[in-house]
Amino acid sequence: MKRYRVCVIGCSPSRGAQHVDAFLRNADRFEIVGICDRVPERLNAVGEQFNLDFRYDNAEAMLAQLKPDVLCFITMPSIRLEMIELGIRHGVKAIAYEKPMATNWPEACAIHRAVTKAGVKTIQSHQHKYGRHWQRARALIADGQIGDLQFVHATSKGPMLHYASHLMDYSMFLTGQENVKWVVGYAQGRQMIDATHPAPDYMLGRYEFASGLPGQIECGSLAPKLPPGTNEFWYDAGVCVYGTHGTVQVVSGSGLWAKVRGSDAILRDEASFDVTLDQPPYIRELADWLDDDANIHSCNGERAFRGFEVFMAACLSAAENRRIDLPMEEDIDVQGRLAP
Repeated sequence: MKRYRVCVIGCSPSRGAQHVDAFLRNADRFEIVGICDRVPERLNAVGEQFNLDFRYDNAEAMLAQLKPDVLCFITMPSIRLEMIELGIRHGVKAIAYEKPMATNWPEACAIHRAVTKAGVKTIQSHQHKYGRHWQRARALIADGQIGDLQFVHATSKGPMLHYASHLMDYSMFLTGQENVKWVVGYAQGRQMIDATHPAPDYMLGRYEFASGLPGQIECGSLAPKLPPGTNEFWYDAGVCVYGTHGTVQVVSGSGLWAKVRGSDAILRDEASFDVTLDQPPYIRELADWLDDDANIHSCNGERAFRGFEVFMAACLSAAENRRIDLPMEEDIDVQGRLAP
């Protein structure tokens, strides 16, 4: 099997180190040839932690010298497009980066156009679904254990640009559907419109997949608390899928509840997102896609773009008081229309 050369930009002690660790746990498929950060302390801490000697404080210089197959960057969302263009300029085959895809709809459109034109594969960190509870939920649904699907409802106490990307990916993953026809939305509160992750305080979107399956996504202060209840919004997020013969609910930080066909018992699987278990398979799947174009990564950029479009359309619907049919017109300043 081919081994792919990787450069990592962004050495935060949390997410940066976790990405580095995930590549190293797939050492038979990837080789980290360089790491980069403008903060020497962070750069050297990750370098020492993982025994990586090729350290750079200039991303352009690193990529020009090392010519990697894969660029992975873990940076603030305001420079997503800049990092994407950097990777394209230096001829990488794939780019792995954090969610959200962008801070606004025009930038997401620009990223989508750029990688499509360049033929560069991209993936986003929707790695939660590799957890045991998500995989079991998907298997129950795919096996028909809750009957024909009737409705999917995804919620998070976390704000829209922190978590809506995950919620749409969860919903697509569990239902096996991706294409959305239309969206109507509501947005409340404008305190976070000028934040690093600009979003309304609360966002709700109702939508319909191309199959006719209805769905709902809601993020922020007014979203419900999920069982068993937690003050940690990263884990207070999940999806409930309703069928004709049962229901499956998955919560990122507390596991699965399911009522399935032919049983009065509630299936319960206590589990939580574990980065050491759930991040490595997300990374390994990229090697499979690089090996063969037919092995499309389940966190691919096209899917992420379609998910991003849904909650951007919900905000546009809230601003203009109308249904938004997809695909949405490109380059609309959605957050600007929500601003007070």
